[in-house]
This record gives sequence, structure tokens and C-alpha cells, in this order.
Amino acid sequence: MKKLKEYTKEELETLNYDDIAYLILEEKKKKMKISDLFNKVCEVLELDEGAYADYIADFFELLTTDKRFIQLNDGYWDLRSKHSEKIVIEDEDEEYEEIIEDNDEEVEEDEDDYYDEDNDDDDNDDDLKDLVVIDDEDEEN
Repeated sequence: MKKLKEYTKEELETLNYDDIAYLILEEKKKKMKISDLFNKVCEVLELDEGAYADYIADFFELLTTDKRFIQLNDGYWDLRSKHSEKIVIEDEDEEYEEIIEDNDEEVEEDEDDYYDEDNDDDDNDDDLKDLVVIDDEDEEN
């Protein structure tokens, strides 16, 4: 990869702010505050102080959406490739037991949701009180 000094002014003008910031952080090999980093970008592009005020918010948005950069504590920014992410691996057995418990609770809740409290067997007896049974032999007479 070329260094910033090796780019012509025309080449630099075709680069995005985040690409220039990437080159700056790559060469400096240290983290920088966003204000210092954008000042350096403006310096490289020979932009006036008005441009700094006009575009610092856009520059911040560029860095937050560009996966090459990472925001560190105290407002510092650096290249993500220089930092490893801490990955926490939980014990799978404990997680599996929790899932089983959660599923059991869901099943119990689902059964309660479909249970009709108004429909008791005692109520069915009242429905049958007016029922008349006709025997085939009685029907012929």
C-alpha cells in the first residue's frame, strides 16, 4: 500500500475522507482522537478551517459506519485490524438446561391458554336432562 507522501494531489482528491483516515492511522500506528484525525485529513487535502467545521459530523458518521475503524474509550479511534475482539464462550450444558426449562414453561402456558374453564363435565349433565330415548319397538306401536 502506498504511503500518503507517494500520492499526488489529484490522487488524494479522489479518495474519500475515510480512506485518507485509514492511511493516516496505518502510517502513524497509534490511535487518534477524531478531531485530530480529521484535522490531519484536512491538512492532507489542504482544506481550510471552514471545511473542518462543515464536514466533521459527516466524517464521524463515515467512521462509525466503516467496519475498518473502531471507536475506543475516551473518544479515540483506531483501525479494527489492530484490536482483537474479546469473545465470551458460555458453558453449553448450562445454556441447554435453560432452554429446556424455558420450553417447559411455554408448553404449560400454552395449555392454559386453550383450557376453557366454562366447559365443565357437570354442565353437560344439564344439557341431557331433556333428552328422550325412543326404543325401536315402541316406535312401531
